Amino acid sequence: MPLYLTEELSHDIAQAFDLSNLHRALQRASRRMGFDHFALNFDLHHHGASPDGVLLHDYPDAWAKVYVAFDLAGRDPVRRACDKSLTGFAWRDLSRLIPMTKGDRQMLDIGREVGLADGYTIGRHLPGESSGSCSFVMRAERSLPQGMLMVAELIGAIALAAARRLTVGPTTPPQVQFTDRQRECVLWAARGKTAYETSIILGISEETVIQHLKMARERSALHSRHELTTFALLCGFIGYQDIFPWWWRAGQRSG
Repeated sequence: MPLYLTEELSHDIAQAFDLSNLHRALQRASRRMGFDHFALNFDLHHHGASPDGVLLHDYPDAWAKVYVAFDLAGRDPVRRACDKSLTGFAWRDLSRLIPMTKGDRQMLDIGREVGLADGYTIGRHLPGESSGSCSFVMRAERSLPQGMLMVAELIGAIALAAARRLTVGPTTPPQVQFTDRQRECVLWAARGKTAYETSIILGISEETVIQHLKMARERSALHSRHELTTFALLCGFIGYQDIFPWWWRAGQRSG
C-alpha cells in the first residue's frame, strides 16, 4: 500500500502546474497519509528574490494569522532544526537536534493550543540559492502515523522540488564559465593559499596564477578574491566538500 500510495501522490505533486495546484495536491496527500494539516515554505536567497518566499498551508486560521503578523518564520525552531538533520524529524525530537529556548517552547505550546500538536518535517537547502521545509501535522488527540513517515519523507521532498520548479524555473548552467586552470587557482585561493603558494602546488609561475585569478574576476564582473571564491561556491565551480575537509586534514597534519 505505501508504495502504490507514494507513486500516486508523488505523481500528482510533481505534475502541479502552479502554486494553487500544488496546494491542493499537498492537502490531498496529507489526508491520504493520515495527517490533519500540512505546511510548505520555500525561500529564495539570491538578490532580487521576494522576501516573503512561498508559504502554502492549511493550518488553523488563528495560528496562521499569528505566525505571519509577528513574523515568526525567522524564529521557528522547526526551520532551524532542518539544518541539523539529513532526514525528516518529528517535532517531539526537536530538543535532540537544536538547543530549545523559552521562546521556542512557547511557540510550540501556542501551536498545540490551536490544534498543531506534533508534526513530521522534511527540510532541504541549496547553499546560495534556496531553502525550504514541508511539514505534515497532527491534531492534539492524534498521533503521528508511523507507517506513513517514509511516504511523507518522499512526498515532502518531491513537494519542495515542485515548489522550486514553480518559482525558480528549470535549472540552467551559469552563464560565466571558468577554464580548468582558473578553477584550480580559485579552489586553492578558497583554501587560503596565496598566489605564490598556489604557483608551487600547480607548478606554474606566481604571475600566471595572478593572471588566472584576474581573468576569472573579470569574467564574473567581480572585484575581490573573497567575492570570487564566494561566487565560485554558489555557482558550483567548487564545492564546500572541496574546501572544508581539506582544511580539516591540513589542520590534522600541522597538529
